[in-house]
Amino acid sequence: MKKFAPLWGSVVGLLLTAPLTAVLYLANQLAGWPFAPFNLFDWISGVLPGDLLTFGIDMMIDTLLLIGGNEAVSNAKIAEQLMAVGMFLTAGIVAGAIFFTILRVLKRTNWVFGLIIGVLFAIPFILMNLQVTGDKFNPGLVISWYGVLSLVWGVALSYAFQRMWGMETAVSTTDNTTNTVERIDRRQFLIRLGASTAGITVVGGGVSAFLAQAERQQREAQLAALGPRTTNITSFPNDDDPLLPAPGTRPDYTPIEDHYQVFLRTEPSLIEEVDWVLPITGLVDNPQMLTLEQIRNNFPSRSQFVTLSCISGRVGTSLISTTQWTGVSAQDLLAAAGVQDGAKYLDITSEDGFHETVDLELINNDARIMFCYDWDGEPLPKDHGFPLRIWIPDLYGMKQPKWITGIEVTDEYREGYWVERNWSETAQVKTTSVIDTVAVDNIVEKGVQRLVPIGGIAWAGDRQISKVDLRVDGGDWEKVSLRTPLSETTWVIWRYDWPFVEGEHTFEVRTYEADGTAQIAERSPQRPNGATGIHSFDV
Repeated sequence: MKKFAPLWGSVVGLLLTAPLTAVLYLANQLAGWPFAPFNLFDWISGVLPGDLLTFGIDMMIDTLLLIGGNEAVSNAKIAEQLMAVGMFLTAGIVAGAIFFTILRVLKRTNWVFGLIIGVLFAIPFILMNLQVTGDKFNPGLVISWYGVLSLVWGVALSYAFQRMWGMETAVSTTDNTTNTVERIDRRQFLIRLGASTAGITVVGGGVSAFLAQAERQQREAQLAALGPRTTNITSFPNDDDPLLPAPGTRPDYTPIEDHYQVFLRTEPSLIEEVDWVLPITGLVDNPQMLTLEQIRNNFPSRSQFVTLSCISGRVGTSLISTTQWTGVSAQDLLAAAGVQDGAKYLDITSEDGFHETVDLELINNDARIMFCYDWDGEPLPKDHGFPLRIWIPDLYGMKQPKWITGIEVTDEYREGYWVERNWSETAQVKTTSVIDTVAVDNIVEKGVQRLVPIGGIAWAGDRQISKVDLRVDGGDWEKVSLRTPLSETTWVIWRYDWPFVEGEHTFEVRTYEADGTAQIAERSPQRPNGATGIHSFDV
């Protein structure tokens, strides 16, 4: 039976790790304690080579697109979280197989062996969690919490081994009878063990899910009580524009709850204002330690309607949104610190381990660059970078840290988080145009003509849009109508009323920047510089 030890160990490892996961998740929901599966996933993501990490992300997104299109991609973080739990369970399975094999070779076990197993199981997870969470949790809490649970896991594994292989010496009959009894007893023990651990897993997971759902409902109720977030803005610059978007076109202004989200970890970072100060250090005459209240009250505020996009978005991406940003000019903030001669860069760090380098020359030449604390006239949502994030016109989001925890003025260049992983060093946004809708259910009658409203967006960073063209089934390009944008740094809504022709059709869109530069028609992937190509829409 020695050759079956890894198999039995794998089964027992799974049965014991499942309730361990449930208990960890319950503690996470009840007390906000660290959740080992997510931290394991975040640690692995942080140490993987950039090419391998990007390959994994692309594979996941491709799979989600195949399963459910863009709507499924919006749930990519849920997929990541499920993968994290799967990885943790796999770690338990592998550990169970290894420890069962070792114990089988030693042919002995007791509770001391169980404690040793627990310690060996705990050490890598404690180290990984301490690295991922940093100073967010007391190290003593992390060590104690994971240590106790791992010791219980190890003793339970050792006990299971003793129950399953201790039977060999307890049975003294013929070999055939012995093997039969052993198989029956092992099977019965595993059934009892499985029933017990399943009960713990179901109860722990169920209570955790209930708490998570209750928290979501509470947040939704609070948002509903506040009313639509956009009511904070009483008017928009293009309110008088007579051109109405085609039905189904995304709005000029993205509701906060619909703003796209991309963050490094399996869960967004959460910072409490009472615990936060912004240090501005390095090559400055007056090092600063600023609270959010001081940043709000001691510096002139500025607001800007902004479109922001993610470099990892494909052609036709949904990873793009528009809202109003309010904050303090980076020039004003740095003036208070007194930047010294010879300084060249800002090294900005974030709570989630992200970091980015910003050229001081860029800041000195563009007063629009701001450290933002409000969206839509309200404090930044906690899951969108609260309390502070930076906005730099014409760059993808990968160059714009959120959850900022420190600014160091330096004369040395350091590659940013994603640049280290072989993404673009400049990350200037690529001009893009997208077809949002071909509104076949909203045909407009105009005399004898039947017109189908078609609409979408075009965006070129702060380089603005001068023209958008549409063509059908590879025919001639037709100029479409443009709605006035909210600002020079937002997308443009476009519309075209197409004379209806029955049948199946392919629509394509292209756009031009303000200086006449055409968007790049050649298809290229999003890595490393951002996707390019003509977006098409089949009806």
